[in-house]
Amino acid sequence: MDLTSLQQQLEQPRLAPVEQWDPPFCGDLPLRIDAQGRWWYQDGEIARPGLIKLFASVMLCQGGAYFLQTPAEKVRIQVEDAPFIAIASRWQPTATGPQLWFTTNLQDSVPLSQDYPLLLRRYAGQSLPYLSLWRGLSARLHRNLYYQLLDEAELRPTESGTDAILHSAGAAYLLAQAE
Repeated sequence: MDLTSLQQQLEQPRLAPVEQWDPPFCGDLPLRIDAQGRWWYQDGEIARPGLIKLFASVMLCQGGAYFLQTPAEKVRIQVEDAPFIAIASRWQPTATGPQLWFTTNLQDSVPLSQDYPLLLRRYAGQSLPYLSLWRGLSARLHRNLYYQLLDEAELRPTESGTDAILHSAGAAYLLAQAE
C-alpha cells in the first residue's frame, strides 16, 4: 500500500454499521437539517460539531426519507435539501490520473469516484450538482466551490448549449448541463 492510499483511507469518514441493524421504527424526531446544512432540534440550532458528527454517523436515506438508526431504534428526521454541503476540494495524484477530493461541512473527505459520483438534481428551480455519498446520502456543492470547479472543468458543446465535465482518476463526471 502506498502513502497516498493510506492517507485516503485515514481521511474516509468513520461510519457506524447501520446496515447490520434492524431496529423498530419509533416515529419522528423534531430534528431538521436546513438547506444550508445547519442542524436544528426543535427551534434551536445544534452548535456542537461532535454531536452533529455523531448523528451523521448513524444517518441513512431510504425511499427519499431520512432516518437516524441505532441498534435500538430508528427515527425519521427532516432534511430540506441534502444533509451535507461540499465546501472545499483538492486534487491528489493517483495511478489513473489526478483525483478530486471533496471536504464536507462536517470535515469528511470524499473522493469523486464511481462509488461517490456527482449527480445533477433539481432544487429551488435549478439543476445543481450533488456528491453521492454512503447509505443514500448526498452533499450539495457549495456555490463558491461550484464556481471554482467550473473554471477547472472541460467545456463540451452540445445541441442545447455547453456541458461542464470534471475528470477525476480517469473518469468523467457532469458538473453542469446546458438546459
